Amino acid sequence: MSTGGLTDVPGLFLGHAEVQSSGVSVVVCPAGAVGAVDVRGGGPGTRETDLLAPSNSAEAVHAIALCGGSAFGLDAAGGVMTELEDRGIGLQVLGDLAPSLIVPIVPAAVIFDLPVGDPASRPTAETGRRAVECALDGSQDGAQDRTQDAGNVGAGRAATAGALKGGFGQASCSVDLPGGGSAVVAIGLVVNAVGSVVDPSTGALWGNRAAEPVLEPLPEPTAAGLRTILERGIGGTKMTGPDPSPMNTTIGVVATDATVTKAQAERLAMAAHDGLARAVRPSHLPMDGDTFFALAPSGARGGVATTDLAALCAAAATVAEQAVVEAVLAAETTFDVPSWRDVMN
Repeated sequence: MSTGGLTDVPGLFLGHAEVQSSGVSVVVCPAGAVGAVDVRGGGPGTRETDLLAPSNSAEAVHAIALCGGSAFGLDAAGGVMTELEDRGIGLQVLGDLAPSLIVPIVPAAVIFDLPVGDPASRPTAETGRRAVECALDGSQDGAQDRTQDAGNVGAGRAATAGALKGGFGQASCSVDLPGGGSAVVAIGLVVNAVGSVVDPSTGALWGNRAAEPVLEPLPEPTAAGLRTILERGIGGTKMTGPDPSPMNTTIGVVATDATVTKAQAERLAMAAHDGLARAVRPSHLPMDGDTFFALAPSGARGGVATTDLAALCAAAATVAEQAVVEAVLAAETTFDVPSWRDVMN
């Protein structure tokens, strides 16, 4: 299934790299992009999010790192920075006085996937470097680098979506703007939520309706498959009793080629959470770290009209919902965590 994705936005590149049971997904914008973030979960693991506030002075972001490995995985962002620096990509902190002195701006967020597979298998700086190489060179030097962009890839390697296997998913769409013209809105995300991606009364994916225009024919949910899901967690969630699982968090990047401002990009990140809440129920729990970044390579100080921003936000919610569905459908049974397809077949 292909629903489009982040690279439909000009100026963005996507790369993945894995270790045994975790990984990194990196969105690279070599020329820089307006960046923003919205954190809704109660247990986030992040880096460089404060500088993305509209009131702060950072004008450009050069990559976003989505990482497995819990807080250990933030080390991968350092490798992303180093690889970008080696390629001359980053902020010239002293301008023309020292043009070779650059600092790549690389915000990052992590999911908690340590108990899935080998807990000692965590992304490192080298994993981050390989993900950038994959994004910018299509590098296949490492055996764990892959060309597919959905499912058990990158930071989605050991992700779990409620009681089922989660993963990395993407979607995009073209939006007709009320003020005239059109814009692309795209998203890439890692689904590793506490909440359920299925309706506990039927076993169907919550986000199916939004994704119907781009879905291939799916297996019909079965009573046996639904029983399997419900036996693995309350209502299809990760919760099996009074002590909820800590293996949580959905993180992602929403992007557009519209000329939004930093504050308007933040509004897009907020809207992406609306789509998450439709496709994963419940979302934004105290034990989740749900975080969405926003990128706009064509961002501008003037921004877009309010009605155009509203249309972009509506699209952001829809593509987020679609991307959750793609992540779950593309996922394969791994580390004894069954995929939705395998359960329903």
